[in-house]
Amino acid sequence: MAEYNPILSAPQGANKQPKRVGRGSSSGLGTTAGKGNKGQQSRSGGKTYVGFEGGQMPLYRRIAHKGFSNYPFKKEYVCINVDQLEAKFNDGETVNNESLVAKGFFSAKSKSVVKILGNGDLSKKLTVEVAKVSESAKAKIEKAGGSVKAAESEK
Repeated sequence: MAEYNPILSAPQGANKQPKRVGRGSSSGLGTTAGKGNKGQQSRSGGKTYVGFEGGQMPLYRRIAHKGFSNYPFKKEYVCINVDQLEAKFNDGETVNNESLVAKGFFSAKSKSVVKILGNGDLSKKLTVEVAKVSESAKAKIEKAGGSVKAAESEK
C-alpha cells in the first residue's frame, strides 16, 4: 500500500461526513431531524403532487379547457428576401429547398415552408422553385430574366 502523501490528499473540507439525522439531541440533528416543527413536510410520506395548492382548487382545475387550438397544425414559414438571393446565389443557379439548405438559409430537418419576399433588388438570372413567392418578388425575378415555378403565388 502507498504511503501517506500530503500533496495527494484532498483539501480541507472536501470530504464531508454524511448527515446522520435522528441520532439524539447532542448530535445537533436529533428530535425533529432537521425537518422543523410539525406540518406536512415534517411527516413521513408528507409529499404533495405537482400543482397542489394547499387544498385550494388548483389553477389547472379552475380554468376551463374547452375549444380548439390550431397550434399543432400551424405552418411555419422561412421568409427569404430577394436581396438575400442576390448575395448568396450566382447567375443562372436554381433556387430550391436543397440549394437553400446548402447555402445555410435553414436546416434540412426543418419542416418549414419557404416563401420568397420582394425586399431588395435582383440583377441575376435565377430559376426559383419554392412553395410560395410574393407578387413583388415574382416581378423582380422575371424582370432580371429569371423564372418562377411556385406552388402558390400570392400578394
